[in-house]
Amino acid sequence: MSRLAQTEDLTDVQTHILAAVHDFVEKEIIPNANALEHADEYPTDIVEGLKELGVFGLMIPEEYGGLGESLLTYALVVEEIARGWMSVSGVINTHFIVAYMVMQHGTEEQKQNYLPRMATGEVRGAFSMSEPGCGSDVAAIRSKAVRDGDEYVLNGQKMWLTNGGSSTLVAVLMRSDDDVDPDASVYRKMTTFLIEKPTGFGEVEPGLTIPGKIDKMGYKGVDTTELIMENFRLPASAVLGGEVGKGFYQMMDGVEVGRVNVAARACGVALRAFELGVDYAQLRETFGKPIAEHQAVQFRLADMAVKVEAAHRMMIMAARKKDSGERNDLESGMAKYLASEYCKEVVEDSFRIHGGYGYSKEYEIERLYREAPMLMIGEGTADIQRMVIGRRLLEDYKLRL
Repeated sequence: MSRLAQTEDLTDVQTHILAAVHDFVEKEIIPNANALEHADEYPTDIVEGLKELGVFGLMIPEEYGGLGESLLTYALVVEEIARGWMSVSGVINTHFIVAYMVMQHGTEEQKQNYLPRMATGEVRGAFSMSEPGCGSDVAAIRSKAVRDGDEYVLNGQKMWLTNGGSSTLVAVLMRSDDDVDPDASVYRKMTTFLIEKPTGFGEVEPGLTIPGKIDKMGYKGVDTTELIMENFRLPASAVLGGEVGKGFYQMMDGVEVGRVNVAARACGVALRAFELGVDYAQLRETFGKPIAEHQAVQFRLADMAVKVEAAHRMMIMAARKKDSGERNDLESGMAKYLASEYCKEVVEDSFRIHGGYGYSKEYEIERLYREAPMLMIGEGTADIQRMVIGRRLLEDYKLRL
């Protein structure tokens, strides 16, 4: 284990879990990641291995078949997995957000129905807020759910659905204007629906279509898709929590922990980029000595290490704050913003240390260079995080005359 990105005061259980995941990453993920990524192939064997380790049920309470661990444990596991291959952490992240939303906001019937199967990985989750025309402006969604007796009829198009084809349970945010007070705010006119579906692409259910994978610059292997609903019918029991008008707040609660997760992924990618850079700098020679002995390279390594450590510290602070039951939107926004920006810089510095070889697909750093940008936009762009941070600071430091 490296000296960087260590976490103090872990329990014996947490230490054991992290050691097992680290061993799995070293033996099963890192040796296979480049080949799978270049082929844009779903990591089926890796996902099966993570199911056996219990990762899919890490935070699900023991009464529902999970391990009942904390957000901190989960974030550290995600950091380790992302160090191996960031795409695999994406498979876990969306599943975790949906499981968390069901845990926190679902009816008891929904918890009993979904959580035991999610804990084993039999049911794998995905969630969707974004649409082609709104991006980070969640209030502008247009997909609509209309009540029809004991059912809802859903129409609309969703975008950037991670695990869209491989998931079997999707949490979807819809407008439900007809079911709430017309004078209510736009945020009170949104409802989250739980859609259980088969895996695959095309029209997977009558009125529900997963068109196919979106071809991306990086973040390959994991399937990113659209979701199209055309008079798609769901029973009223599919409303998360059984009550309309709470969808926006349920989704934001999920995104809050999701931002800690993205910060953890950025920490893992940055740590791997540092490891690759510091190793290569000691092997590559110029002017008769390893480039690590050149002061310019040492300065670059020093900057990288400071950023890796700072991002990790902020990430664990945000996770521990959420575990304490306190509001952590400020801390999770800070962690996501800092970690993703530092990740980009650390990866770029490692890329520079590799020189021309960094541009070759034979070297792992080339993959990391294409993966890092996604972390700056996933779960809200950097500018969205700055807005969240700024508004929260003005709440805390409001001028009192």
